[in-house]
Amino acid sequence: MRSRRISNVIGFDDAPFERGMGGKVALVGTVCSGTRLDIVVRGHVEQDGSDATGVMAELVKENELVHVRGVLMQGITVAGFNVVDINVLAEELGVPVMVVMRKRPKMQKFLEALEQVKSAPEKRSVLERAGPIEPCAGLWVHRAGLSLEEGRELIARTTLHGAIPEPLRLAHIIAGGTTRGVSRGRA
Repeated sequence: MRSRRISNVIGFDDAPFERGMGGKVALVGTVCSGTRLDIVVRGHVEQDGSDATGVMAELVKENELVHVRGVLMQGITVAGFNVVDINVLAEELGVPVMVVMRKRPKMQKFLEALEQVKSAPEKRSVLERAGPIEPCAGLWVHRAGLSLEEGRELIARTTLHGAIPEPLRLAHIIAGGTTRGVSRGRA
C-alpha cells in the first residue's frame, strides 16, 4: 500500500512562560509547505489547563487553513501540563497529528510531576489514549491518523536543519522571539 503524501503542515509550539504563575501562554502555529514557511497564527492556552486541543483546532478552523493536511507538535503538552488529545484533534480537523520528541521521555518522572496538577486523572487518561511512544526517523513519536511509514516520510519532507521538522523549529523561534524579544535555545 502506498502512503499518502502529507503536505502543508502546521507545527505548534508554546511561548516561554514562568512556571507556577498561571494565566495564558501564547501558542504559535506555523504552516509550511515542505520546508517553506507560508503562514503564522497565534492563540493562547491556559497554563496547566485543558484547552490546548480546542485552541489548536480553532486556530486552524478560524483562519480557514483548509489546505493544512497535518499537525505537528513537539511534545504532547504545551504551557506546562496542558495535554493535547491527539486523537480528538485528528478527528476534529480530519488530518493526521504527530507529536515528535528528540529523546524518549522519562515517563515515570513525567507522571509523578503530572500528579501535582489539577485534573491529573483526566490528563493521564488523555496520555494513555495517545498510544505508545515509538522510534521514528531518529526521533520519538506519538501519532494519530497516520502510519509509522507516513510519519517517517513526513519528517523527511519537512526537515531542513537538524532533526526537528521545520514547522516546529520555526514555531519555536517565533514563539520565543515574540515573547522575549529574542529567541534562544533549541527547538
